[in-house]
Amino acid sequence: MALSLLLLMARLVEFNQQDAIRKAMEVFWKKGYNGASMRDLTDAMQINPSSLYNTIGDKRQLFIRCIDDYTQARAGALQTHASGFKSASKALISIINESVNSILYSSNSCLAIKTTFELAVTDKDVQAILKHESDLTYALFLSLVRRAIEEKEMPADTDAEMIADYILNAFTGWHQSYIVHQDAARVKKMAKFLIAQISS
Repeated sequence: MALSLLLLMARLVEFNQQDAIRKAMEVFWKKGYNGASMRDLTDAMQINPSSLYNTIGDKRQLFIRCIDDYTQARAGALQTHASGFKSASKALISIINESVNSILYSSNSCLAIKTTFELAVTDKDVQAILKHESDLTYALFLSLVRRAIEEKEMPADTDAEMIADYILNAFTGWHQSYIVHQDAARVKKMAKFLIAQISS
């Protein structure tokens, strides 16, 4: 009975911590790392500063946890999305279109992209987390392009590595373009061009 109670309490603590992490992530997403104060974070998490320090750590450790959770969830969602298509080229096209929708219609721009520009140059731990997600995404794109070549959905002489790298980096460019120009037609035009290139 005592062991069961301890296990239940541990699950409740973990659940509450995950909920608090999600709330902190929303603050970082909206204000960025440097713009978010400890007061902003603890108010959103509905905990006092001592509870934060005792369970997770300081602001940087909290952010590391948030960006790690975010990138893991995003990588998993991308894998799940791709697995829903029998055609590799259709999976890639759907991923491209979903990326455009996210850029143009989400209330917040990609947290990973924002973090890349704000922290990745100077923070090696953040850089490592973002690199890991980028590597996973590149590997997924590469596997889809290679499968599309095997299934004759792309020409046999297609440079799979270059196409996978090009798609991955195009998303970052489109995010930056929309942040700067707020021109939806411009992003859609670039996406249409990319789809035409991989579909020809």
